[in-house]
Amino acid sequence: MRYAFPLLPLIVALAVVSAVIFAVGASPTAVLGALWTGSVGTAVKQADTAVVWVSLALCSAGLLVTFRAGQWHIGMEGQIVLGAIGAVWASRWFDLETAVPALVILAMLGTGMVLGMVWGILIGLLKTYGGVNEIFGGLGFNFIATSLTIYLISKPWKPAGTSSITGTQLLPDRVWMPTLDGLRVSPISVGLAVLVCVLVYLALTGTVWGLELKAIGRNPRSAFVMGIPTTRLLLSAYAVAGLCAGLVGALLVSAVRHQLVANISAGYGFFSILIVLLAGFRPWLAPLVALFFAALSIGSSALRVGLNLDSSLAGVLQGVLVLAYEFVQGLRQKWETHRLRKQVS
Repeated sequence: MRYAFPLLPLIVALAVVSAVIFAVGASPTAVLGALWTGSVGTAVKQADTAVVWVSLALCSAGLLVTFRAGQWHIGMEGQIVLGAIGAVWASRWFDLETAVPALVILAMLGTGMVLGMVWGILIGLLKTYGGVNEIFGGLGFNFIATSLTIYLISKPWKPAGTSSITGTQLLPDRVWMPTLDGLRVSPISVGLAVLVCVLVYLALTGTVWGLELKAIGRNPRSAFVMGIPTTRLLLSAYAVAGLCAGLVGALLVSAVRHQLVANISAGYGFFSILIVLLAGFRPWLAPLVALFFAALSIGSSALRVGLNLDSSLAGVLQGVLVLAYEFVQGLRQKWETHRLRKQVS
């Protein structure tokens, strides 16, 4: 019975989504084929999927750290935005027509990561010293970050000679992060995402720091009594999450959008919460689930083009998968509790 549980979420999700597809008069096989073709069918689609995967994988890596410490951290959106703001701010330090491109890119990435880290630590400080629940703190800082973005693109960073407030001036292509010929994906971005995922996996599974975070997540009071510096460790967890989110924002500016726009975070921070939940908080599984979500996100456009279906159907599949996982996890806990009670009696 216990070996069947990991497959149940997928089975339940496929059953529900198949029912929805049948209800709209389409074939589940055709829908899955369209999603596959739309996400990995060509080199362009593969590159687009990789672009989304980078953001989702990095955000998931950061969330794994705070979730390991028992923190329901939902402030990644704001930290992504601060990372993007930091990248654009750093680019304004240089004469972009003459500056060394590599130096500009490094400054953008570094500043974005620092601002994302600061934004994360502020949430941690509110939690540890102010007693503010991390959910409310994260939401509040998300709102502040969004408002700050709107202010910057409509006032001080507004492109000269235009009435548009959709975004800042595009960066010159000479300071864009290098991409593969004819594709949007930057090998550097993918390499950074892989490196961060590996480092987070090693930190959480093979270091004292990761073990102490787990102890805090299980029982913070007991961890404190045992001499674990809970406040310092919690702040370090928020710092790591902020670094990851800030890197996402900086990469979105330097490698993807090349400007600051109001919706630059694109919901990646919230999507990553679903990814971590679906991965069962397993560091090795989260990047794979992120790849699945990235493929669904890119492939959804093929539903409208090839099958005349609304692209939101892919979002239905994503939501059902997470709900199915949580439902099966609840059943599993009840089954294990019932089994232990029978053994005791």
